[in-house]
Amino acid sequence: MKLHSMVYLIFILLLSNCGSEAGTDQPIEVKDTIKTDVFFGDPFILLHENTYYAYGTAAEDGIEVLTSTDLINWERPNTKLALSKNDVWGDKWFWAPEVYFQKGKFYMYYTAEERICVATSDSPLGPFKQEVKEPMIANEQCIDNSLFIDSDGKPYLYYDRFNDGLNIWVAELEEDLVTIKKGTEKKCIHVSQPWEEVWPRVNEGSFVIKQGNTYYMTYSANSYESQSYGIGFATADHPTGPWTKFEGNPIYQNVKNLVGVGHSAIFKDKAGNLKKVFHAHNSSTNIHPRKMYITSVSFVKEGEKEIMKIDENFISPKLLIY
Repeated sequence: MKLHSMVYLIFILLLSNCGSEAGTDQPIEVKDTIKTDVFFGDPFILLHENTYYAYGTAAEDGIEVLTSTDLINWERPNTKLALSKNDVWGDKWFWAPEVYFQKGKFYMYYTAEERICVATSDSPLGPFKQEVKEPMIANEQCIDNSLFIDSDGKPYLYYDRFNDGLNIWVAELEEDLVTIKKGTEKKCIHVSQPWEEVWPRVNEGSFVIKQGNTYYMTYSANSYESQSYGIGFATADHPTGPWTKFEGNPIYQNVKNLVGVGHSAIFKDKAGNLKKVFHAHNSSTNIHPRKMYITSVSFVKEGEKEIMKIDENFISPKLLIY
């Protein structure tokens, strides 16, 4: 063996021994990234400081949160639950969360035990807590509360009441964004169109935005368990109505391969485009666990009116599991 070859061999052996002493000769475990669907019912997305936060109905003991930078790939932060039942009123049925950044903190509006609630946090990841552990309306079944703040700064709360079916109501909020102003409650819409007749006949999951001088309320109708669950919209000249349903409803129902489409919310992406997040049944044969989808929203001029359109081309976000 030539001298330089022997020196090289000794050098390699020395490196191997050093690595062995440091434990680096052990095989490196490479974990595959698994992608699954996002199993959220009643989803909501908040964009805050260049990060998207998704919340939804999923956990038995609170509200989960996921994060994303592109709306397609989502991750679960170390704090899996943004809201835990240990920090708020209620023990079960944590549904339909919506989170808003107002007055320097985050407000989560949600349902617990068929009562509407609100909790606050200093972070979109939580923990969301109630200083006073009680629902917003203690003595009445209500669900699906959604905040809308008008251009004049006045806050309104939309929610569903269990009276003569499940109907959508609105009330003004006090400046604390937690307390309902007594005597301001007003009915918005109820089951009134032929497509909404699937038992138990509901109008629910409202979400309000303002386009120009017109207020648009999207809502869901029919039982969420029905494949005919779908989305319609109504318009008004004032946040409290009167509301007029679009004659062409539903505007989103049985889309391509999706059934049970509904309970949606609208948000702006990083480019300022309107997006809609919604859920659909797990498949054509199974309702649960429901899946989250995202699509685009636009307004098209038809005569003197602007009609809301929801794009049939949706994306299916994925949760990355490491």
